[in-house]
Amino acid sequence: MDARLSRGETEVALPDIGASSDREVRDTPAEVDAAFRAQRAIALAYFFLFLILVAAFPVLTITLQWWTGARVLGGLSPGFVAAAGGLYLVFAVIGIAAARLSASVESRMLGGQKELDDPEISAEEAPR
Repeated sequence: MDARLSRGETEVALPDIGASSDREVRDTPAEVDAAFRAQRAIALAYFFLFLILVAAFPVLTITLQWWTGARVLGGLSPGFVAAAGGLYLVFAVIGIAAARLSASVESRMLGGQKELDDPEISAEEAPR
């Protein structure tokens, strides 16, 4: 027993923070860097798509008279309908697509050693 403990106290073993189990997946710095670069490329691509969509509205307003002059859906212009509802729908689709692609890339690029080392997964995937 430790001399620093007063009478009646017992020493409690705390788990080692740096300890790892045998089944823990460790990715190499090169794998993490490659995944980061892929995620950055995905984010930039979707950002530029977002930027193009937002910049298209002033361009369409200046160049096309019917964009603000025509009337659709209860007397609203196509520009207003697109801004009021269409953009929200398009941005939601873009956000979902970006999130799914990012998650897919991350799951494929990181944590791959677990599947190779796991005998249960290897046995299931073995050809019969």
